Amino acid sequence: MRVVILGSGRGTNAEAILGAQSAGKLGRAHVVHLFSDQPEAGILALGPRFGVAADYVDPAPFKTKLEGEGEDRFIAAIRACAPDLVVLAGFMRVLKPGFLNAFEGKIINLHPSLLPSFPGLDAVGQAFRRGVKIVGCTVHYVTVDVDGGPILDQASVRVENGETAGSLEEKVHRLEYALLPEVIARLSER
Repeated sequence: MRVVILGSGRGTNAEAILGAQSAGKLGRAHVVHLFSDQPEAGILALGPRFGVAADYVDPAPFKTKLEGEGEDRFIAAIRACAPDLVVLAGFMRVLKPGFLNAFEGKIINLHPSLLPSFPGLDAVGQAFRRGVKIVGCTVHYVTVDVDGGPILDQASVRVENGETAGSLEEKVHRLEYALLPEVIARLSER
């Protein structure tokens, strides 16, 4: 299964996937390309480290969504990789129907909450402010409904007394680093 990863930031979840691949724990999946919408994103530095192609794609003209010319550039770049799966690992843009239709049924996302609770930005902060006792992360298929696609799997952890927003975020990240590679491995065996 050919996998393309999209990310906007440090690339810690992409690194977890690539680490699982290096350790032989990604099933029949193989990451073939990393793409970012940020020219200086840390995810791009992972390419040389793991022997995977990594490229910046200009997302213009919009800052928070992928639409228009930027969407066309991303679609062309990803299609050239012939992916079986497109993984959003910290890709901070709303995807529009053109992109979703181009890779229908092939896009998954990692979200730092137990969906359907706390969709959107700052999910861990939302959960912390609400005082929930269980937090976690979700891997789901991407649809036109932001953070509303069918859920593939979830992982959770209890919020301890004295927890801070920062410590809670670290716990959720640790869950993400395990869950996302596991889901990709399972999908590769289908």
